[in-house]
Amino acid sequence: MPIGPLLEGESGFSPDDIAALTTAFEDTLLALQLIDRNDPVVLMVARHIIDLAKQGERNPARLRNFVVSQFQARSR
Repeated sequence: MPIGPLLEGESGFSPDDIAALTTAFEDTLLALQLIDRNDPVVLMVARHIIDLAKQGERNPARLRNFVVSQFQARSR
């Protein structure tokens, strides 16, 4: 699942924001070694990134780092 379809219903994101969120999403999947796009965790990652972006964060590296650290903390 790509993040794009989830962003279609969201307002307030510019094309640059969408590009940043897409980068964060792809980088997060790589960092978490999520390859199967049908894995429910992929959807959770996308929603988490979108939620953080709604709170104002648009930096792809910070989004990735925050989501990765939260998922790694949950798996311990």
